[in-house]
Amino acid sequence: MNWHASGFLCALLALWAAPAFAGSYEPLAFLAEHCWQGTFADGKTTDKHCFSWVYGGKFLRDQHVVHRSAGQPDDFGESIYLWDAGARELQYLYIESGGGFSRGTVSGDGTTLVFPAATYHGPDGTETVRSRWQRSGNDGYDVVTEFQGKNGWMPGFALHMQRVGN
Repeated sequence: MNWHASGFLCALLALWAAPAFAGSYEPLAFLAEHCWQGTFADGKTTDKHCFSWVYGGKFLRDQHVVHRSAGQPDDFGESIYLWDAGARELQYLYIESGGGFSRGTVSGDGTTLVFPAATYHGPDGTETVRSRWQRSGNDGYDVVTEFQGKNGWMPGFALHMQRVGN
């Protein structure tokens, strides 16, 4: 076997041995190993998300805290993003300190992360939510979240998230 054929065979073996999720997290990669913070319209409430790889890059974790105005307790949440090789899609599981959770998918559409409609299950019932995260340069992204009502989609909230220190 010549060195060209040998190199080609090694490349094929490397691709075959690569994890099924390799490259699958590309739409989320810019978030990893950074914290991002935004301020809600009231000017007092902030939302801070810190993203980190877990288990050698097999999953991406997003831990977040919503700091409310003085005297009000913070809200905490965590998302685990995972690559479902069978479905060939990025999925997430979100849990929060109030006891609620949701499951859904996320995809990349150029510089936008698209979170299609998903059902949030909370202590007081369910609601359907969707969101888009549009990159804004290298150090920011804009979040637009909507909730489904009787007459269609209604504005929920919008935030500009800026990269901050851990």
